[in-house]
Amino acid sequence: MKNRFDRQSFLGANSEILLRSAEVGIIGLGGGGSHIAQQLAYVGVGQFTLIDPQQIEASNLNRMVGTTLKDVRDKTLKIDVADRMICAVNPKVKIEKYAEKWQPRAHLLRKCTVLFGCVDSFSEREQLEILARRYLIPYIDIGMDVYEIDSQYSISGQVILSMPGNLCMRCFGFLNDHVLKEEARKYGAAGGKPQVIWPNGALASTAVGLFIHLITPWQASQCSPCLEYDGNKHSFIPSLRFELIKNQNCPHFDSIDNIGDSFWKRE
Repeated sequence: MKNRFDRQSFLGANSEILLRSAEVGIIGLGGGGSHIAQQLAYVGVGQFTLIDPQQIEASNLNRMVGTTLKDVRDKTLKIDVADRMICAVNPKVKIEKYAEKWQPRAHLLRKCTVLFGCVDSFSEREQLEILARRYLIPYIDIGMDVYEIDSQYSISGQVILSMPGNLCMRCFGFLNDHVLKEEARKYGAAGGKPQVIWPNGALASTAVGLFIHLITPWQASQCSPCLEYDGNKHSFIPSLRFELIKNQNCPHFDSIDNIGDSFWKRE
């Protein structure tokens, strides 16, 4: 029998071991997170920490891979759908899953190799990035939105890799005080954001590609850590802002007080 990974052997001689040894944390298992979980299972990631408190609803069926009508009727947890999907690919995989908000389980994420944030709010993204910087873990964020312009719609999104010691989401202009204050002001006023399966899939695939670039030796060249998605043109481009600031240092996580795992710090 052929090795199931024969066709991805170009990733490097030890890539199978590296992927099997990696532990990935996925926060949010909806439209984006479900795609990421599925793809990571197929490439051979061996350990997962899945966090999402929500159950499957009918509105999930337009964008969340692995869901069924039965899951809607049974009010299946999103983490259980992801668990089922991952184990169908690799029954030997190790999975920890928590049907609750991630904040009470934040300490369990310190052991992860990489964190994926698939959440809707700017404030949660900021909290996750701070956590990742604290634990010195690469953080990959994905998100999309739909805007109405002159009675037509525009789909946009982003994939951002926030690496310890490098530029952060504030540096890229994605997070700032204004958007955080506006979100807080409008809290509870808006429903769920528009979501459809193909932009989520495109963003998730790109995020997984960044992860593979980090974990395996298949390519020595660096890739842009901030990619902008144009859903109308079906294209990704490196952030123009990144091109302007790529040689600068991040001023937002630049002291011992806001980097490093506090678990190891002495009083």
